[in-house]
Amino acid sequence: MPVPQDVASQPDCWTRAAELAASHRSALPHRGERVAVIGSGPAYAMAQSYAALRESRGHGETDAFSASAFLYGREYDRIVALTRTGTAPVMLRLLGRVHGSVPSVVITAAPDAPDIADHTVRLDFTDQPATEVATRFPTTALALLRAQLGEKLDDATDDAHEAIEETLPHVLLAAREFTFLGSGWTYGIAEAAAQLMRDNAGAWAQAYHEPEYRPGPAAARQVTWVFGEVPERLARAVADAGGTLVASARDPLADLVRVQRLALGSAAHGAAGAVGAA
Repeated sequence: MPVPQDVASQPDCWTRAAELAASHRSALPHRGERVAVIGSGPAYAMAQSYAALRESRGHGETDAFSASAFLYGREYDRIVALTRTGTAPVMLRLLGRVHGSVPSVVITAAPDAPDIADHTVRLDFTDQPATEVATRFPTTALALLRAQLGEKLDDATDDAHEAIEETLPHVLLAAREFTFLGSGWTYGIAEAAAQLMRDNAGAWAQAYHEPEYRPGPAAARQVTWVFGEVPERLARAVADAGGTLVASARDPLADLVRVQRLALGSAAHGAAGAVGAA
């Protein structure tokens, strides 16, 4: 199955985002600031990853919220909103309420999104039709924020090229149950992966913080996919259950690209099976 351009173009998008991070440095969170980062759907998962990553790197307290669950009573030095279209009513209301009281920056894919914050970072090269699976914008938004934290993305982009070119094994394409695991900043990646498989492949999928997960009998029929290092006890438990364990030494964001491919491939695989059965 050919890799769609919106998936295959992500490494180049990340490189462009890293370049943009430098030009928007003054508007993006500064070291020591208390920051709230907000998103919906896959953008919220990326917000969770960024919040954990920023704190772990010592840049300052960072909270992640879904747009509908923002806590207005808390004080922040800056708000970062991740919004693919820039027109979601819940995001418009939120930024309208905080306008003038706290600096805000919107990161959006839409070239014509309204200016709803003090500053706008337009990743218009990630824009996709609303009918398509959102692939480029969420990962590129996180790439930009990682670059702003001082991370080099060369390894991530190289790993993403590998993930794009790799042949997906039949055991993954045929699987219908998935448990995605992450720890620290990769938990948000696991959440994004589970959402991709639920929403686009119609699979049963869940996400856990890896240290909290204990495989049970159901692991025998599931794919257990780990973003990051695999503890020996987990590998042994999945093997004892007769399940399938997936892990990679690649950058976790690049491994998420592989899940994007799997979500699209599983949907096509299921449709082909349904046609054959008919």
